[in-house]
Amino acid sequence: MNLAWLGEENVRRFGEYVALHFEGREWTNVDGQRAANRLANALRRLGIGPGDRVVVMLPNCPEVLQAYAAILKLGAVIVPVIFLLNPEEVRHILADSGARLALTSPELLAKLEGFTGTTVLVGGEAPGTRAYDELIAREADAFAAVDREDRDVAVILYTSGTTGRPKGVALSHANLAANARAAASLYELDRTAWALGVLPLSHSYGLTVMNAGNILGTRAVLLRWFNPEGVLEAIARFRVQSMSAVPTMLVYLLHYPDAERFDTSSMRLWGSGAAPLPLEIVEPFEKKFGGRILEGYGLTEASPVVSAHRLSGVRKLGSVGLPIPGVEVRIHDDDDRALPAGELGEVCVRGPNIMLGYYGLPEETARTLRGGWLHTGDVGRLDADGFLYIVE
Repeated sequence: MNLAWLGEENVRRFGEYVALHFEGREWTNVDGQRAANRLANALRRLGIGPGDRVVVMLPNCPEVLQAYAAILKLGAVIVPVIFLLNPEEVRHILADSGARLALTSPELLAKLEGFTGTTVLVGGEAPGTRAYDELIAREADAFAAVDREDRDVAVILYTSGTTGRPKGVALSHANLAANARAAASLYELDRTAWALGVLPLSHSYGLTVMNAGNILGTRAVLLRWFNPEGVLEAIARFRVQSMSAVPTMLVYLLHYPDAERFDTSSMRLWGSGAAPLPLEIVEPFEKKFGGRILEGYGLTEASPVVSAHRLSGVRKLGSVGLPIPGVEVRIHDDDDRALPAGELGEVCVRGPNIMLGYYGLPEETARTLRGGWLHTGDVGRLDADGFLYIVE
């Protein structure tokens, strides 16, 4: 299989439709596929092939999704790098992954100082780099995606490194496909309504957006960066129905002056994750903007979604919802024994979404994936209904 096939299946299933709006321009799903095919042809000419690692370090823009699709089509490995990382962290990722090529933008180029591979620059030119638009301009817009094994590495995502240097999480084509299909199965909104993309695409979020969006045939308004006024303007203009965010973004929106100027009555779903949701903001936020805030839980090692609330289901504030289809969650004690409902312990996860391992770190992998379960290091509990609560 190849994750890139999801994009090709999307076109066959839904036909051509407007899938993305970015800074005044609309892209159809066919436009995106053609751009990805041109880039795949260009990267092949630059010597990129199956198994080669390619760094993508860009602010939000259509080229992130095109690059992801192109890299997958080649059978190469995506190495997304969030643009907020410092130069030392970026250098570590470049060296540790053995990346042969990097795609970046002019404002981030300095972070690649010392990189000896090929650099492709999106949205500008600089000595020693290849300009993205010029690189793909004369390439054919057809490309036959390379077949890969289910367990072949598709992506290496580097964790934040809060307990040391960032570790590369190796995720397979099957890991990401399983997670995207499970997440997509929970979708209850009109696929033709607009979603709003504000989280960084150069992370696991971007992969989820691309893969689940291909399965569902949804469309999104994409913002380059999060800013409250831009979010509210987009919601009002496009009658947006859903948006994924981190809690800090929701707090900024709640306290944004003159937010009442914008009509947000179209909103039905505000997804929240990556950090605990302050429960005290839920009622005033929903009263002010409409829709429901639904908290979920995931981590890079799980491709990333583990649990979620359903829009039409029961919401338990303080909980991160139920495990998504195909994923099991248990709470273990210090001796790795399963604990009953209500007791605190380590959150452990099992399913087809669990990583292959940490790239080049077999001992760390063995410690984390012991007994057939991913040991998350997070402390939590399950209630009698199976809802998960993260404590720390």
